[in-house]
Amino acid sequence: MALRFFNTYSRQLEEFRPRDPTAHNIDIYTCGPTVYSRAHIGNFRAYIFEDLLQRHLELRGYKVHRVMNITDVDDKTIRGAREAGVPLSKFTAQFKQAFFEDIETLRIKRADEFPAATDRHYIDKMIEMISLLIFRGMAYQAEDKSVYFRINKFSDYGKLAHFDLTQLQSTGRVKHDEYDKEHIGDFALWKAWDEEDGDVGWESPWGRGRPGWHIECSAMATALLGDQIDIHCGGVDNIFPHHEAEIAQSEGVTGKKFVRYWLHCAHLLVDGQKMSKSLGNFYTLPDLLEKGYTGREIRYALLRVHYRTPLNFTWEGMDEARQALARIDEWLGRLRETTAKKIDKGKNTTAPGQEFEEALDDDLNISAALGFLFESIRETNRAMDQNEMDAATANTWLNWWERVNSVLGLKRDLASTGEFTLTGGDVQMTHGPPPEIAKLAEARVQARLAKDFQTSDELRDKIAALGWEVRDTKDGQKITRRAGEPG
Repeated sequence: MALRFFNTYSRQLEEFRPRDPTAHNIDIYTCGPTVYSRAHIGNFRAYIFEDLLQRHLELRGYKVHRVMNITDVDDKTIRGAREAGVPLSKFTAQFKQAFFEDIETLRIKRADEFPAATDRHYIDKMIEMISLLIFRGMAYQAEDKSVYFRINKFSDYGKLAHFDLTQLQSTGRVKHDEYDKEHIGDFALWKAWDEEDGDVGWESPWGRGRPGWHIECSAMATALLGDQIDIHCGGVDNIFPHHEAEIAQSEGVTGKKFVRYWLHCAHLLVDGQKMSKSLGNFYTLPDLLEKGYTGREIRYALLRVHYRTPLNFTWEGMDEARQALARIDEWLGRLRETTAKKIDKGKNTTAPGQEFEEALDDDLNISAALGFLFESIRETNRAMDQNEMDAATANTWLNWWERVNSVLGLKRDLASTGEFTLTGGDVQMTHGPPPEIAKLAEARVQARLAKDFQTSDELRDKIAALGWEVRDTKDGQKITRRAGEPG
């Protein structure tokens, strides 16, 4: 199956054809965080979707060059720095560091570049682009000394959002109009300095000021990836006005089609409601980690729903993610055990197919891909239950998992995995558990032999509280480190 993506611009599924099909290189630009506060799980839902996209393209043999910007100057960052009484760079530095810590926790691959809007090189690029737009009559300086883009000079303005320009209203990213602009939809390219900006500002041909949000991305994207980009990603809230403005100003400068494919991720809801601090349902990654969930579990929970479908975050969903990972871990453990068994050629030697990859070829259909993964787990577990799988077939499935995991990023490091089985009073160890866990597990075996099931249940709870999971199997009590639990 050919790769297909839903292009927001055309509102259609389109076969993916990179700009240079012979070189197999792909350029991707993704809108990153505005570092006025710590990124929330809704942000990371989008970043994980973009990570899935990159990983799948790489699985399919493409070399991906990805750029993710960092917006470190805008109204919110300036206001935050002023309220904190610290320079802008110091205020944003803490949230930049937190962002990189969080993407590491969530196993999100780092972009090749993370350009910051305040970098002098990009400020110069922004000024250069704005100057050219003014020269071409596509921008003007208003009475308030700010520079605005003339949307009526760009005939395709509104086509990305499929927007009726007569319905335009002022947005929160642009200050309320104190002076008349030529059109209410004209957006700021350069904002004139005022007292609230404090020491934040750069000199320009139009006076001291700072860039508008939209021009920042156009400058950084074209500086690092060139005039034309294969794929541009972001959340649906970026479509208008941000991405619409990016198209207008970029193509106004270059005269070339800016982006071939626009991919946008749907919103994240919490218990069916929009996430909001006022509703008490606003969560950052540390909030979830403090509740005992791991980065691996959070990644799965944010990954498992198709990117164009709103994701409803619930605590039940987090527990389902934990259970799904435990199921994968148990399956992998059984496959490894099977590779060590001397079984004659099994009756079930079915090799994995391409269904997982083909599901993702179809607009990153992660739901279908995970469905195939768990159906494969069911079938192979059945074969292992009936001793119908030989070591070679088990190895084939383990190798297939490595390929799948290169996209999902869910593999648990075996160095931090503990597993042991107790039958009666005997202990068989795969990876040594802490002595405290072994002692509790042995006490639970003795309680079950004495039919003291209340004590057995209490010991199970104590073991679980320490990050280990107890399962009673036909081979005895099996204890494994809980899915995603650090070593």
